[in-house]
Amino acid sequence: MKRSFSSMVVLVVLSASSFSFAQTAAPPKLEDKKAITYNEIERGFFFEGRGGFWGVINPPTLAGGFTEFSGGQAIGLDLGIDIGERISPSLFLLASANRMSSRYTGLSTTGAASGDFGAIIPGAAIKVRLLGFKDSQEVDRTWIYLRGGAGVAFYSPNSLLPGIDLLVTAGAGLEYFTRLRHFVIGLEANFNFMALTQSLGFSVLPTVKYAF
Repeated sequence: MKRSFSSMVVLVVLSASSFSFAQTAAPPKLEDKKAITYNEIERGFFFEGRGGFWGVINPPTLAGGFTEFSGGQAIGLDLGIDIGERISPSLFLLASANRMSSRYTGLSTTGAASGDFGAIIPGAAIKVRLLGFKDSQEVDRTWIYLRGGAGVAFYSPNSLLPGIDLLVTAGAGLEYFTRLRHFVIGLEANFNFMALTQSLGFSVLPTVKYAF
């Protein structure tokens, strides 16, 4: 009887000790969730739109034909990819429209067409960023860049400017990577040369870019 009572006492003590240890044991520590981080500037594939002034100093004409400075507009779209933070090759499609007086007959040999002309220009370009300026967060948001490209110009109307031309363009610009991460705004000025007709011109084009 005494042995049975002693055994019961030991069992109660052990049970109480186990319960007490379970109560005081610290619960397993939960790991903190990793904070989601974002790039200050998104780089990768992009669309870039441009549009603004497009001037031609000496529009295409036959020898001895009437010509004058022509002011106009252009709008274009680039599709490209950022390679690091400095280099961005792209394919582009540009459309231009230029005002001319009725005395301008272009390359027409019959004189049946005169006046305004335009062009559709597909091509390729590359942008190289030279100098970046940091903001208060030590992020290079403002850049000075050079951009060059070439394309094939399809004139219209064909009765005024038959055939095609070769555009060579080069210029410089300023762009700002906004705090919206995906968006970049800028302004660029270009020298434009139509190689086959020896026409010179220049353009001033604001730009908007979206990278993803």
